[in-house]
Amino acid sequence: MIKCVILDDELLAISYLKLLCEQIEDVEVVKAFNDPKIFLNEIDSLDCNLCILDIEMPGMTGLQVAEIISGSKKIIFTTAYKEYAAEAFDLNVVDYVRKPIKKERLIQAFEKAKEQISTIQKKTFIEWNSNIGKTVILTEQIAYIKTSEIDSRDKDIILNDGTTIVLKNLNFKNLLEMLPTKDFAQVNKKEIIALSSIKVLGTNEIITTIPAEDEHFLKLQIGDAYKSLLMELFTK
Repeated sequence: MIKCVILDDELLAISYLKLLCEQIEDVEVVKAFNDPKIFLNEIDSLDCNLCILDIEMPGMTGLQVAEIISGSKKIIFTTAYKEYAAEAFDLNVVDYVRKPIKKERLIQAFEKAKEQISTIQKKTFIEWNSNIGKTVILTEQIAYIKTSEIDSRDKDIILNDGTTIVLKNLNFKNLLEMLPTKDFAQVNKKEIIALSSIKVLGTNEIITTIPAEDEHFLKLQIGDAYKSLLMELFTK
């Protein structure tokens, strides 16, 4: 679902853009502004994931606004002037739509936004029940996951700094659905590895970056059922 906020100094342009958005599936206009300063004062408190910014505005341009919010919101620029295109894409925005805006062109921009937003929302942090209670773990901190040797219903998460946290009563199927698919892979029936922790990928074995005994690194055996998926992840 796209939840967008519109910023344009022209009220007629806002009305027209809202009308277009209302005709597009899975798009909701949360709020519209015609003053950049008011927009910046309120944007952090609004439940939105995309901002549609006009570039040419008095006092403060859409480019200047984007420099402030681009770290937290996806952005689509709208403008009647083509000369801003290079600057717009230097800010890594979703799209740059020329006025007068056509519905078909706006749909294309929203499709791009959906792809980027869904990638972000495939959780970068997850709340789990663990041996230390409700625990929020950043997925980028996870190095390795294995079935607990004490209770097979539980899973041991090993973080990059060596910390171990026990997840309570969670199977691998549900666990993998919660993790970003581009960052993790199941190696065998009992182990999941973060791709960033793989040093060497062999035919039957993975050498990880995780320290083991005698100054060696942890090695994992690749199950036959998981070989093709692992190879696909590394050959994309």
